[in-house]
Order: sequence, then C-alpha cells, then structure tokens
Amino acid sequence: MNAWAVPGYTESSELGAGASGRVVLAVHQETGVPVAVKYLSESLLARPGFVTGFRAEARLLGGLESPYVAGLYEYVESPDGAAIVMELVDGVSLRTLLTRQGPLEPEAALVVLKGSLLGLADAHRVGVVHRDYKPENVLVVPDGSSKLVDFGIAVDSGTQVGIAGTPSYMAPEQWTGAPASPAADVYAATATFFECLTGHRPYTGDNLAELALRHVDAPVPVGEVPEPVRDLVLRGLAKDPARRPGHAELFVAELEAVAGAAYGPGWEERGRSRLAALVALLLLLLPSSRAGARTTTDTARTVLARPTAPGGLRPWLPGRVGLLLSAAALLVGLLLAYGAPAAPGTAAGQAAGAAATTSTGPSGGAGPGGAASATPLTSPAPPASPSASPSAAETTAAPTGTADPTATASAPATPSAAPPSGGSATPPSSPTAASPTPSATPAPAVKDITVSAFQQTGPWTASATIGVTTDGTGPVSVTVTWYTGDAPGAPGAPDGSAQTFQRSGATRYTLSVDHTFQNAGCYWTVGVVTAPAAAGKGASQQLMTRQCEIR
Repeated sequence: MNAWAVPGYTESSELGAGASGRVVLAVHQETGVPVAVKYLSESLLARPGFVTGFRAEARLLGGLESPYVAGLYEYVESPDGAAIVMELVDGVSLRTLLTRQGPLEPEAALVVLKGSLLGLADAHRVGVVHRDYKPENVLVVPDGSSKLVDFGIAVDSGTQVGIAGTPSYMAPEQWTGAPASPAADVYAATATFFECLTGHRPYTGDNLAELALRHVDAPVPVGEVPEPVRDLVLRGLAKDPARRPGHAELFVAELEAVAGAAYGPGWEERGRSRLAALVALLLLLLPSSRAGARTTTDTARTVLARPTAPGGLRPWLPGRVGLLLSAAALLVGLLLAYGAPAAPGTAAGQAAGAAATTSTGPSGGAGPGGAASATPLTSPAPPASPSASPSAAETTAAPTGTADPTATASAPATPSAAPPSGGSATPPSSPTAASPTPSATPAPAVKDITVSAFQQTGPWTASATIGVTTDGTGPVSVTVTWYTGDAPGAPGAPDGSAQTFQRSGATRYTLSVDHTFQNAGCYWTVGVVTAPAAAGKGASQQLMTRQCEIR
C-alpha cells in the first residue's frame, strides 16, 4: 500500500486493487462528500509512460461530462504519488451481479446495455474510444441504472495504438492493431450484452491465438440469445466494423426500437426494477456499507492546478495548499509532464530520473480490473523511421555499495557522436593547451554486460540502461540492437539499425539508450554485444508492451 495519501481526505476502506494501483473509499474533509480515490501504484511512479497515461486518463475524465460516466473531481500529483479523485458510484459491478445472480432477463439486460451505451455515446461525441468495455467496468446502482468507469486505456478516435483490451470482448480489428474506433466499443458492449443474456461470453479459446481466430472468423452464436434481440446481437457483433453501428448513439436508437417492438412500452421500467431488486440482494457489497472512516497521515500535499474549461472539473476545490507549496507543485508538475531537466538532488529530479526494469500487468479504473496500458490520448502513430538519442556516462571504478543503476548519471558525460548538423560545438578556449594524443592501449577483456531499466516510455518508444565492465582502459565497442516479436522468450526480428558506441579510458561504462520502434509486436527486446566479446557473449532483456497486456 502506498504510504502517500491525498491531502484533505479521510480514507475508510479499500474498494479494490490491481497491478497498477488501488481504489479507496474516502470523504472530502471540508464538504463531507464521499469520493473514490484511485492511486497509481508506487512501482509505476518511476515509469514516465505510466504516469503520463495516468495523467491523460484524468484529463480525459475532466473533459467528459456525462451522467452515465463516473465523473472527475480532481487530479493530485507529487513526487511521492499520483491519484485521481472521482465520483463515488455506490453500486456493484455488472461482473459481480452476473457472478452472484446469473444471467439477466432480456429487459434487464437491455437496460444495462442502454445505460452504458449512453456513457459510450457521450465519449464518442467528444472523439474518445473507451477500448475496454466489459462487465467489470459497468457499475449498477440501487435504482437499476448503470454507469461506465475505467478510461485507463481510452484514446482519441482514429489513433493507432497497437493491440490492447480484454480478449473476450475485443473486436476483430482490435486484434490486428487497427486504429481505435467507436465501432470497437459497440462490439465490446454487444459481447457483454450476450453474456448478460446467456451467462457466458460469445467466444472462448484455450489460448489467445484460438480466441483471436474465433473473434475474427467464427459465426456469431446468435441462436443462444432470445429471438427478439438476435438481429441486435448480429449487428453489434458483425466481423466487419462497417456493418456495425458507427457509434454508440446509433446503437442506442436501434436498441430502443427493438426493445419497444419486442417487449412493449414498459420494458425499460420493468428492466430497471428487476436490476434494482438484484442489487438489493447485494447491499453489503455497496461502498456505502463499508466500515466507518479512519484518519490517515498526509505525507505530501501537492495539488496540481485544475482546468476551468466547460465540462472539466467540479467547482469545489478539495484541499488547502499554501502559495509556496502551490508554486512548488506547479514546478514539479511541469517537470513531470514535459521532462524538463532537474537538479539530481531535488525531489523533482529524483522523480524524473527513477526507472523500473520490468513491465507490469493489468490496471484498474474506478473498478480495479482494467488494462495496464494507460495510453495518452494523443499517442502518435509510429514514425516512418526509427530514432535513437543515446546518452552515456562513464566512471572508473564505482564505490562499493553503489547499487543504483543511475548513479553514474552525474559523472562527466563523454560525447558518443559528433554534434548534429546545425548545432554548435565550442572549441577549447585555449589553443595552446592541446590534448595529448593517447598512446595505443591494448583491448581489454569484457568482464560483464548488463541491461537494466528497460521500460516502455510511450506507445512506440522505449529506453534502457546498458552497463559494461572491463579489466582495462583500452577501447571497447558496444553494439545495441532492438527487436520486435509476438512470442515470449524469442527476440523476434531486428527493428531498425543497430547502434554502436566506442568507449575507452575507463573500466566501467554506463549508457542510456532509447529507441522508437517501427514495427508492431507484443514483445520488445534489447540486446547488447561487445567487441572484444564478453565471456557470456552478450546480454538482453525483453518486455511485454502495454499495448499487448491483455487478459
């Protein structure tokens, strides 16, 4: 559990937890308003891509005003933590309802579908695709209405962001990495509707490949749903996105026409009453039934400024922060958001310089079952050619006990390449102090190669830290190659050209390298070899991209 807590709130209990963080029940101290606070996991705070995605989720919620979507109150960030404070939806997830109560009657299933489709329609209207509609992300409240939650991997419509989502509800085009579209949300909503009616998902498989093939090629099992809604299911689960309703609002119109014709004018009232009765059987699972509040200790009180545009955050401003602390928060926010350099000893510098070495699993939203890849809304398509901007720092022998792989970052940097075209290279100010020509030094033996801090920093970018240890100060060549593939364990195919760095004059070298990938692939690998070759030949590390962290 994170030690850091959002200032100005009294927390009472945990509503859920996942690999990306946790959601807690809290009360705003000044107003008494109950809220849900979603904390980003401590392990992800040092990974800029996840922090950026978390911040993007808050921005998206702040601009989405809908009675069918859990609303945002504020976003709070400091070097010690990040949190989204949002509307508390006092309901149970559709997944819980289906697990505890079994399949729904058609009228109740149609009410659930309509309510969450209206939330999708409001998102589609502002150009946002949810990409992870599923029973875990639909909350049903005691009056039988529902709300949509967890926009953790939502993106702008038309954005090419790779494979992401929950496999059982992913449209055929999502499996191929096609640009995000509202039609994919319609497919996922229909798959959930099918599960509400039948008690099981439309397609299953022993592995992801088999499941993908069934979503792409298998006939729609429409015979398992009641006859009056078969055409609705066929439309929503069409393999070709062009044959589905183009966005949720169109699908709502079709749903209302089908439901009215099949079940009469009172279908919605009856369906909502049935849902309310089912939720009443699960009252002890509602957030409002949780234990009384307890006070937590605030260890940081950094609140970023909130936008005032229409459709943004609510007018009340939780927390009171002094002017000096507000200025510090703004500076930290700017450093975190834009990657501005910071002094190594400052808190902002420590936050910006931290890095993790492995990828993580699924992320949660207002309910903790979402996918991990909190992708920024403005994720660019992959560029036509790879780019790499390596930097390097080297020392002689590191002091005993230095375990931090970034500890050499403050050492004098050695340029790895000539200045770029158009840049300025300042010559030595004293032409008489010419550098002596080094005498020939024999090539050393390479004792060790390490790859650490390999992380995805954006939809198509990654960085890593390379360490090379030798037994002498002679010249050594370090070659870094990047790969993409779809199978774990195997490096896959090379992605772009290898990067080669020449080093000499020390016995330990640390290189920070980054890469922009050209090719799609669920797995990225970075491999390193040296000349002279190391005793172990080389080193590599692989990660599963956020786009492919699917369940």
